[in-house]
Amino acid sequence: MTDSNLNNPIAISVREMEIIELVAAGLTNQEIAKQLEISKRTVDNHISNILTKTSTENRVALVRWALQWGKVCLDDVNCCILPSYKEKAPELS
Repeated sequence: MTDSNLNNPIAISVREMEIIELVAAGLTNQEIAKQLEISKRTVDNHISNILTKTSTENRVALVRWALQWGKVCLDDVNCCILPSYKEKAPELS
């Protein structure tokens, strides 16, 4: 990340955070769509917008970005308090 990125916080919506968390959990766009009860096309659009906002080129880079900035917690790595969409979706717990 450049210094300008450190001074210019990225605005990530609640829905985008839900999608980032599901991407980090390894779900496909189709699985994310089913989980969030939205169309796959909507997920595709969200992913595209998230990649642009975070200046990442793919899902792996997005997960690395999310870990680096404390946006996700994976298998007790980088654990932090996250807004819990999991309350709405207990099957992901």
